[in-house]
Amino acid sequence: MQGKGLVKFFLGLLVLVTLYQFLLLLPTRKVEKSARDYATSQTGENNPDNQAWKDYEVKYLDSMSNEIVMNLGVVKMTYQDLKSKQLNLGLDLKGGMSVIMQVDLHELIIALSGESQDQKFLDAIQRARDREANAQSDFVTLFYNAWKEVAPDQKLASIFSVNPSLRDRITFESTDNEVLTIIREEADAKVGQTFNLIQKRIDKYGVTQPNVTLDKATNRIFVELPGVSNPKRAEKYLKQTAKLEFWETYTTPEITPFLNQLDSRLKALDGPDTIADIDSTEMVFDSLGNRIDSHYLENKLALENPSSTISQGPLARVMSIGLAQSSAAACGVVSVNDTSKVNDILETRAAKEILPKDALFLWGAKPLEDATTGKITNDFELFAMKVDKSNKAPLEGDVVTQAKGDIDPTRGIYTVSLRMNDQGAKVWRRLTKENINKPIAIALDSEVVSAPNVNSEIPNGSSEITGNFSAAEATDLANVLEVGKLPAKAEVISQDIVGPTLGAKNIRSGLTSLVIGICLVLAFMILYYGSGGIVSIVALFANLFFIIGALASYGTVLTLPGIAGIVLTIGMAVDANVIIYERIREELRAGKTTLTAIRDGFQHSYSAIVDANVTTILTALVLAYFGTGPIKGFAVVLIIGVICSLFTAVLFARLMIDWWTDKGRDVKFFTPVFKDSFANLNIDFVSKGKISGIVSSLIILVGIGSFFVNKFELGVDFQGGRTYTMAFDQANVDVDQVRTLLTTEFEDNQPIVKTFGSSNQIQVTTSYKIDDRSEDADSIVRAALYSGIQNFVGAELTEEQFEGLIQSEVKVGPTIADDIKNSAYKATIVALAFIFLYILLRFRKWQYGMGAVAALFHDVLIVLTLFSLFWKILPFSLEINQAFIAAILTVVGYSINDTVVVFDRIREFFNLYPNQSKKDNVNGAVNSTVSRTIITSLTTTFVILMLFIFGGEVIRGFAFALLIGVLVGTYSSVFIATPIVVALTKEKDLQVTTSSDKKKGYKRKVQTENS
Repeated sequence: MQGKGLVKFFLGLLVLVTLYQFLLLLPTRKVEKSARDYATSQTGENNPDNQAWKDYEVKYLDSMSNEIVMNLGVVKMTYQDLKSKQLNLGLDLKGGMSVIMQVDLHELIIALSGESQDQKFLDAIQRARDREANAQSDFVTLFYNAWKEVAPDQKLASIFSVNPSLRDRITFESTDNEVLTIIREEADAKVGQTFNLIQKRIDKYGVTQPNVTLDKATNRIFVELPGVSNPKRAEKYLKQTAKLEFWETYTTPEITPFLNQLDSRLKALDGPDTIADIDSTEMVFDSLGNRIDSHYLENKLALENPSSTISQGPLARVMSIGLAQSSAAACGVVSVNDTSKVNDILETRAAKEILPKDALFLWGAKPLEDATTGKITNDFELFAMKVDKSNKAPLEGDVVTQAKGDIDPTRGIYTVSLRMNDQGAKVWRRLTKENINKPIAIALDSEVVSAPNVNSEIPNGSSEITGNFSAAEATDLANVLEVGKLPAKAEVISQDIVGPTLGAKNIRSGLTSLVIGICLVLAFMILYYGSGGIVSIVALFANLFFIIGALASYGTVLTLPGIAGIVLTIGMAVDANVIIYERIREELRAGKTTLTAIRDGFQHSYSAIVDANVTTILTALVLAYFGTGPIKGFAVVLIIGVICSLFTAVLFARLMIDWWTDKGRDVKFFTPVFKDSFANLNIDFVSKGKISGIVSSLIILVGIGSFFVNKFELGVDFQGGRTYTMAFDQANVDVDQVRTLLTTEFEDNQPIVKTFGSSNQIQVTTSYKIDDRSEDADSIVRAALYSGIQNFVGAELTEEQFEGLIQSEVKVGPTIADDIKNSAYKATIVALAFIFLYILLRFRKWQYGMGAVAALFHDVLIVLTLFSLFWKILPFSLEINQAFIAAILTVVGYSINDTVVVFDRIREFFNLYPNQSKKDNVNGAVNSTVSRTIITSLTTTFVILMLFIFGGEVIRGFAFALLIGVLVGTYSSVFIATPIVVALTKEKDLQVTTSSDKKKGYKRKVQTENS
């Protein structure tokens, strides 16, 4: 072999780099052991399932993030540096949370307009918001398109030039393009600031190895938080705008007379004779001409004396006016079910005429506690802020320089202490001086967290927030306040939560399938190829060694699909060995010596090996470009695996064989049992092309019919929705009963409920409120799920127990679902186009490219047919989702791999035997590749079958698609692609035309004749 020295050099370099990657594990493991010991010492028990134990472990690791833990003189690394250079586990293996956040820009555009009230402008904003859920364009583009619809003859400058802050950049003569450029610049700046602040928040959250990225094209922020055990807390932490405001307030005695007067006015107008006195356009009531519904529930004070309700008006029926429990600033107390009714009343014309013009009403952030039992009630307090003409608070959170959450030892409660800058301290001093013995309300995101009385002037810019906080809430609030408020609201449009239990289960199933798959391949290679099989085994282990090292160097996060990629790589890695060994066996049957057969076997296999693996890499690159999350990880693993396989199977294996034979030792490439397997085949494949075409056409026609009748089981990432995987204690879960109960709770929106794996585990998929963009949509859906499951269990089910049932949770908004579908279509089309172009360039005949692409379409349609026909029959999920698209593209790569090997041999036969007929050459070529085709398919099927059996329910549909795809791909290479090429070409058209290929064919022919 030429270039042995170069191969040895790269081999040594790869070994050193990989060993270095494994060396990095030692100091990392030491730190992590110390973290576990610390958590055990603080809790008094070694219990990783204990939340306090986890918190202490994370706290220790977070404290070590920037500490130097490896010092090799020149090389110094912190714990965080080491972790970033290692192969780490993804969320589906470790548990945790990933979210996609969309930065909301509609408020920014309104602000840039100077809060314009132009009706056409507001209509354009609303249209853009309505379309955003199902559009692929950014919000600025959507707004402009809507603007041209509602105001085709009006310039944008007429709206934005009135803003004083933009007058130096936008004049009335500015074109729409100039205005849009400025809007986009402002939007990009806000998105960048939001992204940076979210990054800073996550740095303070105390999670190891978070991953935060920004997609500037879509204004989306991707966040991965591995190991997070409280997803609801994390989501709130990420979403919280952290708009902190300090308000002067009306006291309870000051505001109560106004509210009583309003109630009396509404009571007088509550009859049918006087309803016309209230402007119907301003009344937002529930019945009869939008009037206040007279059947509102009486408040709890009135219930104590039923006769008193006769004298009450609509407001007093739902609000305990003047009842202040937590602060002297509260207007009254309202049940959570009646807060919307009070909001409606406050918007009536009567309210606007009677209530103070400078009053801004805000709700308390948390429900009240029962004074007797200490339990949380469903009651909230209402507060009245005093506002000026600017509608802004006199003091806001941008003056906060330091915030800290801690426990107050004298009161035994958690508080958040604040420090302000000089400007804030000055305003705070004035506010406290002017409001001694009066309350000042502290609001966060337009909700009052506390409204303490001012006892004395505070001159040093210090303050304190109390609000019945837990330790975690106090810490989180302090962190977000210290980092600062988000310049733009960020909405969670997609969310994926995996519990640690399911993550551990995925690891076990993935490793089991990996080990069993390797063992089967190793056993087969030894039984079939003898000592040559041992060489391939050593190469295979070297391949795994290099794959792990390369993935760690690249900073890849290993996911369950990533493990599947490694398993698949094992099956495909032996493909190069099989091509070479089968060629060597062929040369040996021709009478050549072992050394000559080895030399020629390797030499004549390179073309097929390179062509086959390049096409696989092309499809994996397309998948890596268009895929997201675990699917992108799968593609990266596949690319690295193919490259490592090429090196180990071709170069490293040749180096081992040469080293062995140079010592005068013999290498066997067959065992007595399988010595003449597939030898001297003489099957007329060309004649069978018509029959196979008819059979395939019939199956595909059945499939197309099923596409319209039976359709597909679309996953949430293709249609949007929420999916919950839940595990119960009882052995068998009645999915029909669960479906019925949840349909009621989801307001007749019937969910998909099915058994997921074992009989005690179910998966619930629903589109209930997926289009609802309100802040409480997620909590409403979860509450409905909780209620339905509680009814099913038939016993007292605490919220904590309910959370324990949920193994994983996925939310995909309609925008993300559309993106995923479009990416899937693009990925498939681009992959097929790349493959066609490569085949066209490599073989110089369009017929080869057409045959290859036709076979790929055939394979995809067959897999789709089986998924459509059997998704209601088979006992495992056959969802069409991102993983399915990854499987389809992998099948495309595998199928073209097989097809290229056949085509390469056909091309070779036409150059070796130009005088033979087209039929004889094609049949001879296909017969000579049957052994390689069957053996490669067999080894690949071994590992995929193990993945299907032992890989777990999460990945079973993915493995099933691969399994069917490999079998169909093997079939189509011979019975679809080859017959099409034969049908499209004339007798001599399959000969190559390049001089280099002619020379290779002539040389091969001479060697064959001499032997």
